[in-house]
Amino acid sequence: MIRKKIHILLVGLLLAGCSAKQYQMIDGGVVVNVKQKSKTDTHKVRLQVVRDELIHVSATPDNEFPKDSTLIIVPGLKNTPFTVDNSHKDSIMLVTSRLRVAVSNLDGGVKFKDKDGKVILAEKQGGGKTFTPIEVEGTKGFSVRQIFNSPADEAFHGLGQHQADEFNYKGKSEELFQYNTKVSVPFIVSNKNYGLLWDSYSLSRFGDSRPYKQLNNVFKLYDKTGKQGSLTGTYTSKDKGVETLVRNEESIFFEDIKSIKNLPKNFPLKNANVTYEGEIEAPESGDFKFTLYYAGYVKVYLNNKLVVPERWRTAWNPNSYKFSMPLEAGKRVPLRIEWQPDGGTSYCGLRALTPQQADEKDNQVWWSEMNKKLDYYFVYGNDADEIIKGYRMLTGKSQIMPKWAMGYWQSRERYKTQDEILTNLKEFRKRKIPIDNIVLDWNYWEENAWGSHEFDKKRFPDPQGMVDSIHALNGKMMISVWPKFYKTTEHFKEFDRKGWMYQQAIKDSVRDWVGPGYVGSFYDAYSGGARKLFWKQIYDNLYPLGIDAWWMDASEPNVLDCTDMDYRKALCGPTALGSSTEYFNTYALMNAEAIYNGQRSVAPNKRVFLLTRSGFAGLQRYSTATWSGDIATRWEDMKAQISAGLNFAVSGIPYWTMDIGGFCVEDRYVAGQQQYDKNGQENKDYKEWRELNARWFQFGAFAPLYRAHGQFPYREPWNIAPEGHPAYKSIVYYTNLRYRLMPYIYTMAGMTYFNDYTIMRPLFMDFQADKKVENISDQFMFGPAFMVCPVYSYEARNRNVYFPAGSNWYDFYTGNYITGGKQVSVDAPYEHIPLFIKEGSIIPVGPEIQYTGEKKADKIVLYVYKGKDGSFTLYEDEDSNYNYETGKYANISLTYNNTNNTLTIGERKGQFDGMLKNRTFVIVTVSKDKPKAFNYDADGQSVTYDGREQKVTLK
Repeated sequence: MIRKKIHILLVGLLLAGCSAKQYQMIDGGVVVNVKQKSKTDTHKVRLQVVRDELIHVSATPDNEFPKDSTLIIVPGLKNTPFTVDNSHKDSIMLVTSRLRVAVSNLDGGVKFKDKDGKVILAEKQGGGKTFTPIEVEGTKGFSVRQIFNSPADEAFHGLGQHQADEFNYKGKSEELFQYNTKVSVPFIVSNKNYGLLWDSYSLSRFGDSRPYKQLNNVFKLYDKTGKQGSLTGTYTSKDKGVETLVRNEESIFFEDIKSIKNLPKNFPLKNANVTYEGEIEAPESGDFKFTLYYAGYVKVYLNNKLVVPERWRTAWNPNSYKFSMPLEAGKRVPLRIEWQPDGGTSYCGLRALTPQQADEKDNQVWWSEMNKKLDYYFVYGNDADEIIKGYRMLTGKSQIMPKWAMGYWQSRERYKTQDEILTNLKEFRKRKIPIDNIVLDWNYWEENAWGSHEFDKKRFPDPQGMVDSIHALNGKMMISVWPKFYKTTEHFKEFDRKGWMYQQAIKDSVRDWVGPGYVGSFYDAYSGGARKLFWKQIYDNLYPLGIDAWWMDASEPNVLDCTDMDYRKALCGPTALGSSTEYFNTYALMNAEAIYNGQRSVAPNKRVFLLTRSGFAGLQRYSTATWSGDIATRWEDMKAQISAGLNFAVSGIPYWTMDIGGFCVEDRYVAGQQQYDKNGQENKDYKEWRELNARWFQFGAFAPLYRAHGQFPYREPWNIAPEGHPAYKSIVYYTNLRYRLMPYIYTMAGMTYFNDYTIMRPLFMDFQADKKVENISDQFMFGPAFMVCPVYSYEARNRNVYFPAGSNWYDFYTGNYITGGKQVSVDAPYEHIPLFIKEGSIIPVGPEIQYTGEKKADKIVLYVYKGKDGSFTLYEDEDSNYNYETGKYANISLTYNNTNNTLTIGERKGQFDGMLKNRTFVIVTVSKDKPKAFNYDADGQSVTYDGREQKVTLK
């Protein structure tokens, strides 16, 4: 018996010794050791518990992990209790109250299971990790890849904001970098109840780790005569005396300022029609992916099918569009690209990918160019809201924007004088069109003084008077502040003396587009000292004027348009933290921190508002919104903003906006045509322009931020169409509706902070059980009540709408009842966007106002849409300070019981300075049997409310 006990003890000690070698306990987690076959195989996997549902995973092929540093994760996250189960033969299990996370000690593969042992997410068999050594500017790192298994019915949303009008990224790929109109956020939400935050700041890819290749590196090419080796390029000019040029094209790659030099020299592209045609022969059978890069007008035919209907982009700001097609090995397929360049400099490219390699196909794939280690965060949640809450737990709370930011923003590229900006704001007030914010775009300085923060006195003789006048008109002013400085300015020199300016543009004498072209560069926002100096220069020159908001343009950073990727890296590095290869995507985050922390350091209780053209994970913590950049003014571009905005919202950053009407305008709208002919008929282009803007304003009124901006034609409502025109009437109607809904909208702003809410919501967020909504990218919920269905086709007067199952619906304009779970063709008259209210909704409607602070909502109409129980909690605070962070706010719960037909107005919770202690609620009910159109002044049951609970039986 004694010998048996000694044997058991020895076996136990031996197993304990093996376990000790297999893993080590660390503060907040565990490190699992993996036996390597080669030096680039996984050697260590680290799991750290952030919360019961949040797990940080790191892996390295090295003997030790590099020192932790992060730009996106907020400090101070407390460790959560966990246990380690080492009873499994080939794995170590980390256990929290909600998760069981297993790491194989054979290959380092990680599996995430729920508390019942059901697999939520698993890395691919063998671990799915790849480490490829890379060295840049003397710093060593790895190009990393991680593959996860993905079931066929999985859906992925997020990844930031992209312009190819893709929504569900399952089976698709996206390259993650920052550029004008493209904002990359490495976070996805899966319909399998998890999110994944990929912690890398370098150029990354999702879905397919490979870069697109030029056509001749993918296919055999044949010209239009059948000769192998190239396509045929035909260049025809509309200019007299210019002969048609025909030449062989070994690839179609004219995508940057370097490669466009391969276009025909001395051939005038400005008035040209270009055709690339021939045949391509695939090396294997399968689905081939294509990416089209274009400026000007372009169409693509493949296998005699129009696969890319006409698209357009302005010459200086090309766009990408993706498509795919199954091809057969050895079969020649016709290809034809019809391109009409936009101006003398223009871009066109078509690249492709062979069918995806077996280990990646149909799986979840992440790749990044340069990391010190492989890093990601797993976020578990029962629904998308809970997952986004976890993301914000990691990367920071979304601040409540000032209430005035929820109002209308009028902008123009650009108000050229002090008189222009004031005259237009006065016109809004004269016409009684609500507005809160007016914007001064770039070039308010003297032409050769970009970055000086000084006004051109000829055009802006009294900046202080201008700001004061805007405030006197009850407006707020946002001003453009770029991270760009001409080398002749004192501000540039101040940065330069400290080594805080990127030098490549200076060395290469890169000139911009202003006047004769001026040499300058961008400051290094990765330096803490540089960020403080950036704010100090703003504080010394602009802040004393009383400017309310800051527009942070070109924050990708966009030092020079249309460069190849390698030169872009050279222009924006090296950074204070390391090479621009490693820190390629996070400039906007650092730049936002500069102004947010700067303003809060001098005015800690004044809410910050920042608008930036780029972004990254964590941007929301700096009270920063993003807009979708210099998009084009086409119907397809408007449609692409819907999916772009929805995916951006799912990426965890709740405040997003766009240039209503689009920024870059086709020549047909700006060529100086007469708006009307001698018979009073609208010019056909202006007719379309007005309808496009009407539809875009209808959509924009239900974006988190409501803002118009763009080049000529001007975007003020009266410049779009005359008073009385359907476009004008529609714009004014939805602007007024936006302001009447301010109690509802501002409550959602509060919810983004207190509940980690998302304002602009893909349908799958609220109708998770209905699998049909996972691919619906052109409808969305605006808060809990409104389903918004934009119209994005010219002269469309109806559109198909899917009504999600799990709820029934009311038509906003008629009150008519619609049963959920079906698709219906609905009316879409010129002046109205299809708009529907979810059954059980309670919508607070405020008084008529011309700006958000005009008067308090002492009378609120409560629309109650019967049919099922519902609730809404009205949120109010002091509108423009941070006292809500210390508890100065109030909530009034509104609860409808459908069975008892009662509305309970709950006891007011909380208080704040200036709070209304008494108000009137007017309750208006809409039901299936008694439909009622939405009406601001509808009659209803009037209730006097003094903060005490009231229960009202509804009539």
